[in-house]
Amino acid sequence: MTSTPRSSDLIAALAGIVGAQQVLTEPADIAPFVTDWRGRYRGAAQCVVRPGSTAEVAAVIKVCVEADVPIVPQGGNTSLCGAATPDEAGRAVVVSLSRMNRIIAIDPLNSTVTVEAGCTLSTVQDAARAVDRLFPLALASEGCCQIGGNLSTNAGGVQVLRYGNTRELTLGLEVVLPNGDIWDGRRGLRKDNTGYDLKHMFIGAEGTLGIITGAVLKLFPLPKKLATCWLNVASPEAAVKLLNSAKASFDAQLTAFELVSETALGLVLKHIPDTRRPSAPSPWYVLAEFSDADPAAVEGWLAERVAAEEVGDGAMAQSETQAKSLWSLRETISEAQKIEGLSIKHDVSVPVSRIAEFLARADAALEKAFPGVRVVAFGHVGDGNLHYNLSQPAAVDNAVLIAHQGAVNRLVHDTVHALNGSISAEHGIGQLKRKEILRYKSPVEMALMRSLKQALDPRGLMNPGKVL
Repeated sequence: MTSTPRSSDLIAALAGIVGAQQVLTEPADIAPFVTDWRGRYRGAAQCVVRPGSTAEVAAVIKVCVEADVPIVPQGGNTSLCGAATPDEAGRAVVVSLSRMNRIIAIDPLNSTVTVEAGCTLSTVQDAARAVDRLFPLALASEGCCQIGGNLSTNAGGVQVLRYGNTRELTLGLEVVLPNGDIWDGRRGLRKDNTGYDLKHMFIGAEGTLGIITGAVLKLFPLPKKLATCWLNVASPEAAVKLLNSAKASFDAQLTAFELVSETALGLVLKHIPDTRRPSAPSPWYVLAEFSDADPAAVEGWLAERVAAEEVGDGAMAQSETQAKSLWSLRETISEAQKIEGLSIKHDVSVPVSRIAEFLARADAALEKAFPGVRVVAFGHVGDGNLHYNLSQPAAVDNAVLIAHQGAVNRLVHDTVHALNGSISAEHGIGQLKRKEILRYKSPVEMALMRSLKQALDPRGLMNPGKVL
């Protein structure tokens, strides 16, 4: 790792804006902000600045631009693609939004909440629940990920099937632009046909076009009852057929439909304390959730599916505690994999109708190229998003696999592309896939993205080395 001497003038100027205590310069203090969640990327920074208001963010940006210093926005630092990690040059300033964690306003009659970008996802969920509303974005990292990061990566989660990605949950944004100007577009309107919908430029841009500092988000009626089921299915094809049966019977009451492989479940049972198998072993499982559906109707539908041999063994939660236990099996897969060791992770999407085809083709291609490869597949089958992660059980073999990550990615991503899919469904591009997208996006798409970047950030100081 290399670094450059800190600029005392820059540090002093930043301290004058946010206060000396909110400018971190000691290596030990900076360290958590320059390492990504997976431990894959480690960078360096002159300092970490923690502004407490939008005005302070704007002033920080102006000082950095004047000094020609790169700016790396950061929320909860839960990115899986290195999107919030600076490079190793040591010139960047990390701008942490963690102090901007206030709920500004909540409007139950309009079903909206206005928040600062540093609010954790769980804080927003709790604020909505307090007024009998639901903010439906749900992620395993909801206790530490922040709304600004969710917006910057267009986060998905388990309820996209019913409510959509973060993009669909957003009505307005406040953004500090790369020149320090503030755009306040925080309007709680569901109809506004007055030209370009500017918020969509920044959602999913991973901080490369500006820093999101606030948002107006949609809320929904809080479900009064939930039915949560863990179901054994024979194959991904059977899971897709079951999905369409559930949608036909329950429509929007089906809010989540997750696919989990036995291999993924096995890692959870191995590494996560106090977990237990909820049903007999099966090659695949479905975790389904129904909101405000008659439990008797769900039980009747399940009985029909069992009678038709579309579902084998299974379990239906009889309490909120049991439901949380079932969800924990799904939500701790990534943590269990991290404990198990390094793996090559893929966050891909294909049309729902082609999920089984993708798994069959990708599994076969990888087994041929890397015999014995262990596939850990799970994800949001309801919207075609799979997490497709690869490793070898033996450490020495896994080191060889990791060393061939480029070839592994090529096999997986080429299969995704052949099925009209995407190599990043919800985690973003960050550093991890910046070069990969050049293979799969058309020259026209890339030119449009570069034109937009050039128009808003001509000096390339906003989160450089990410996306483009």
